[in-house]
Amino acid sequence: MANEVYHPDPSMKPTPYIKSMKEYEKMYKRSIESPEEFWEDIAKQFYWETPFTNKFCSYNFDVTKGPISIKWMEGATTNICYNLLDKNVRNGMGEKIAFYWEGNDPEDYSRLTYKKLLIQVCKFANVLKSKGVNKGDRVAIYMPMILETVIVMLACTRIGAVHSVVFAGFSSDSLAERLLDAKSKVLVTSDGVWRGEKLLCLKEICDAAMERSKKFGHEVESCIVVKHLPRLNASQSRDGEGKENDEKSPEKRKAFDYQVPWDEDRDAWWDDEMEDASSSCYPVWVGAEDPLFLLYTSGSTGKPKGVLHTTAGYLLYAATTFKYVFDYHPGDVYWCTADVGWITGHTYVVYGPLANGATSVLFEGVPFHPHNGRYWEVIQKFKVNQFYTAPTAIRSLMKFGDVPVKKFDLSSLKVLGSVGEPINSEAWLWYYNVIGSGKCSIVDTFWQTETGGHVTFPFFGVLPVLLDENGKEIQGPGEGYLVFRRPWPGIMRTIFGNHERFETTYFKKFPGFYTSGDGARRDEEGYLWITGRMDDMLNVSGHLLSTAEVEGALAEHGAVVEVAVVARPHPVKGECLHCFITTKDGVKFTPKLSDELRRRVREKIGPFAAPECIQYAPSLPKTRSGKIVRRVLKKIAQNDRNLGDISTLADESIIEILFANLPVQDQKS
Repeated sequence: MANEVYHPDPSMKPTPYIKSMKEYEKMYKRSIESPEEFWEDIAKQFYWETPFTNKFCSYNFDVTKGPISIKWMEGATTNICYNLLDKNVRNGMGEKIAFYWEGNDPEDYSRLTYKKLLIQVCKFANVLKSKGVNKGDRVAIYMPMILETVIVMLACTRIGAVHSVVFAGFSSDSLAERLLDAKSKVLVTSDGVWRGEKLLCLKEICDAAMERSKKFGHEVESCIVVKHLPRLNASQSRDGEGKENDEKSPEKRKAFDYQVPWDEDRDAWWDDEMEDASSSCYPVWVGAEDPLFLLYTSGSTGKPKGVLHTTAGYLLYAATTFKYVFDYHPGDVYWCTADVGWITGHTYVVYGPLANGATSVLFEGVPFHPHNGRYWEVIQKFKVNQFYTAPTAIRSLMKFGDVPVKKFDLSSLKVLGSVGEPINSEAWLWYYNVIGSGKCSIVDTFWQTETGGHVTFPFFGVLPVLLDENGKEIQGPGEGYLVFRRPWPGIMRTIFGNHERFETTYFKKFPGFYTSGDGARRDEEGYLWITGRMDDMLNVSGHLLSTAEVEGALAEHGAVVEVAVVARPHPVKGECLHCFITTKDGVKFTPKLSDELRRRVREKIGPFAAPECIQYAPSLPKTRSGKIVRRVLKKIAQNDRNLGDISTLADESIIEILFANLPVQDQKS
């Protein structure tokens, strides 16, 4: 496939923003040679209470020359909520749909206009103020994909508070760790959520997390809870425009009988708080470099990093990448399937679309419920034009064949997007030919929590470089570390509360460059192909995990004396976890122990982190100095006997034992 070229169908893009490769190259050249002029022109699209007073951009990427710093539009003041909502309403888009909401149940749906969204945001901003939330305070959000989640995020920006969204699939321990690190004053959640046929009791998870956070020194002052479960099958919309269905299956009835744990001194219902809140809330004007949000991502040490994004630069970058990458035009309907618990949901569900006055689909469900054509049904229902999802989802849906797709009309689609991990050729071709009918453009995007938005192709203002292990630049075709020579507006500014870790993680390995942690290959035509993580991280279904974090969870089990976790390829997830476990003397490795260890990872991190394989290892391959040789373990996990040089191992005989201990299905791989 690498040698094949698929040109966009001319009928699908009659008026693209970038009409040719030559036009892209001209814009890209200007963004690199005159970045201040380029981004200043884009900044004119938005409202600034006061203009910038210093340099439009100043930075230092070289730790040998002083602290790492990145500043865009320093001295300017603005408010993102004002730019996303007030400005659009004032421009006559008050009655335009901001979000179509599609619930877990197909009969549960709603919509919200820009005007109604603004009113709800102002009301909840006043609720937050009544709870003592001020500019700079952190508000944690642990919620499903519902309209209230977007309302909370924007309410925070309205008053200059910093939101910290935690994916509502993380365990109570993981949530507690984030509450503690951010010192969150308020936590917003819902009673629970149906995810497919599974009921998640979110408030119970939050209570356990708040208790753990308190134990380690930080007490959350207020917890605001959305009553979400009663709506799930009654299908009564939040603005009266949904469909009502009083038939409830026994499975759904359990949700209505669910008793939400409650602390009268701390907890409050959303509806009660919103009832008397004023619908007017003057925006707090914040500095261009004031914090906008924290989003935690796994770190190679096992402790999550609170990636900090600031206001002005992120606004410019989210808006611009959304507009050009998806070629969004007024009247289009756009759908990103990502959860807002991840950076994709922040930038391409909330901030990027709203900054462009877009109409989006907000989806609570899963691709396979109540049938395997749910995605295609939603595209038909809302006549979606741009569809953005993960290769994991595409691969999962491919196995059901073309029949579920052909039941629905997907002719509205113009652009298909891929995010979260590299997409393999087979999935790309199925996406292109079956979902896009051989007509849609596919935008395969690479970026990170840290980058704030798309960086590949490269995008405007992004200057990628390939380096070898010694920091020497690789010219022409070659493979090495993917680094960046200069900042773009949306790049992270620091790790919350730990600037030293920020510098060590991203800037000390190659002074003068931002190190992404990923490797890349440049082909003969100059295109970059992402090859995967270069550190002890892995990408499971688009979720970035650290092997150290998983090893830490497994090592806490009383039966385990040593553990090593590596990544191996997976046909659907992209990568999966393969865990090598050495038990204490006298402890047998049994299926029960394996189940306990798998459950421990689910509880400590989240269900998405559950290991694919837990293998008994009498000992591990180590150097004479005692260092575990993970390179060899990766080969064993893949049943690949091309081990390379193993002369440094203290005991080579363990290799054959580990190959022999591979589960039968893995020996056949």
